[in-house]
Amino acid sequence: MALYNDKVMDHFMNPRNVGEIENPDGSGTYGSPVCGDMMMITIKVDNDVITDAKFKTFGCGSAIASSSMATEMIIGKTIDEALAITNKDIVDELGGLPAIKLHCSVLADHAIKCAIYDYAEKNGKTYAGLEGFDPNADDDDEEIIEE
Repeated sequence: MALYNDKVMDHFMNPRNVGEIENPDGSGTYGSPVCGDMMMITIKVDNDVITDAKFKTFGCGSAIASSSMATEMIIGKTIDEALAITNKDIVDELGGLPAIKLHCSVLADHAIKCAIYDYAEKNGKTYAGLEGFDPNADDDDEEIIEE
């Protein structure tokens, strides 16, 4: 049995939205002290809708696939809709990840929230989905939603 399904392999081998947006409305970087993976997500926002998202990831195939899927999931969504996306949603859209790689989806989820947090800070906005969010929290503080 293969460790990764076809969808994960496709997002790893042919990642979507790779790069960095010039003059982004929000930028979020998050890394794992456990595995050393690092993700940066930049977003463009128009009338509270994410119109573009790009990522740069230093990490394993699961981290790259999670970043690719996460950016696809948030483009076209309102800020509130994007904030409602969980790591489980990312894993589900990928068709699953090995249990030992679930933290990669948490990194993507956290990087999205960091980018939106940056956007909110720059624009004096508040969102219920950011209530209690700490962009500097360690990966170990994050809850991995598996089921």
